[in-house]
Amino acid sequence: MQTDDIDHELIEAAAHIARTRCQGDNHTMAAAARARDGRIVTAVNAYHFTGGPCAELVLIGAAASQGAYELETIVAVGDRDRGVVPPCGRCRQVLLDYFPTLKVIVGRADRLRAVPVSALLPESYVWADHQLATE
Repeated sequence: MQTDDIDHELIEAAAHIARTRCQGDNHTMAAAARARDGRIVTAVNAYHFTGGPCAELVLIGAAASQGAYELETIVAVGDRDRGVVPPCGRCRQVLLDYFPTLKVIVGRADRLRAVPVSALLPESYVWADHQLATE
């Protein structure tokens, strides 16, 4: 499978954060996203037994705090050299709601591919479609 359309710099950014910042049980996943202006934003999860946020969700807040409101591509990488990890169901829904045109890098090593977030949630609920129109 061709990986020419894969943002390898983005994967390496997430892998670097996973190697250098994910230490112990509280931080086991890293995420990186490319904003429309080309910037790369990174984050780690905040594990807690009550269900702390995944790295992708922390990244949404980190991106907003940096003024990056339009993300184009995202990837998550696990600690201990686990490689690219697909987003969980909750993250898929939130990513779709925030960034309906987002591409998500999924797959393993030589089979990486960037897919539209909507492809990860076929026939999904779209939050924006169910909001009352404001006038």
